[in-house]
Amino acid sequence: MARVLLILFRWGIFLLACAFLWKHLGPDKGTQALEAGTALLGEARFLPVLALVFGLMLVNWWLESSKWRWLVGHLEKVSSGRAFLATIAGTSVALVSPNRTGEFLGRILFLEPGHRVKGAFATALGSIAQFVVTLFVGAAALLAFAVYHRPMPWPEGWISVMVISLSSLLAVLTMALYLQPGLFRQLLLAVPFLKRFGRASEVLNGFERHELLTVLVLSFLRYVVFTTQFVVLLYAMGHGVPFMDSFLAVPVIYLISTLVPTIMLTELGVRGTVSLAIFAPLGGAEIPVLLATTLVWVINLVFPALAGSVILLAARIRTEG
Repeated sequence: MARVLLILFRWGIFLLACAFLWKHLGPDKGTQALEAGTALLGEARFLPVLALVFGLMLVNWWLESSKWRWLVGHLEKVSSGRAFLATIAGTSVALVSPNRTGEFLGRILFLEPGHRVKGAFATALGSIAQFVVTLFVGAAALLAFAVYHRPMPWPEGWISVMVISLSSLLAVLTMALYLQPGLFRQLLLAVPFLKRFGRASEVLNGFERHELLTVLVLSFLRYVVFTTQFVVLLYAMGHGVPFMDSFLAVPVIYLISTLVPTIMLTELGVRGTVSLAIFAPLGGAEIPVLLATTLVWVINLVFPALAGSVILLAARIRTEG
């Protein structure tokens, strides 16, 4: 029953997000955004900004590939180049899966056939580490919003207290689960269709605390990179929100976007909706905020996914053990 309610709650948020986006960015505003974006991207002054954001995209995925390489190192040695290709290939699968949960499928194909199931469990730890960082930083940003009395899309008072409390509690629980991979394994094996992978899941018991902390640091560095991308684009677009407010708002946007179910192009709609909802009370201009959100999504996900689909077609992938 609780699981059904959670699913209904999350999809309810998604539908409300779509309605919000349609209300605030109807066809006329969408056309304005497209025209403004085309004009801005054509300006010479914007080229260095694009170059910086594209460069940070490569750093972002290099950090993610380093994290994955570290995790699967328990199974086999993967070169940094192959790890990077595997990570980019995974983005093509992620783009068409709910909340990018299928990302691991593209990666484990680059492992030896006998290591792929174990590699999937190891890869899951990397996703949890990124989720932990998103929760902790997002909860801290929400708390800072409350302390400094910054306006939010909901009324101040008990709603803010509830959101901050639930986010913080979820962050602590997820961190505890991440630092106890043996417990995580037991929870996974409680799922009926995963019980047959009991032997493969034993890989989770082999991670030491310092290894998990290393992965957590890499996840945090990656978080800093794509947060910087977003803030840089917001200022290049002239969104009109002070730096400190922007610095606090972006983690809140990532937190809420992470908790809302998305698939394929709906992710862009959710991100745009959340960004507008968070920045509007702060005085953010709608079109610049939408443009920055779209560019971050396209550069970090769409371009790598297109490249990843080509990599999956061209890469040498073994089908036998």
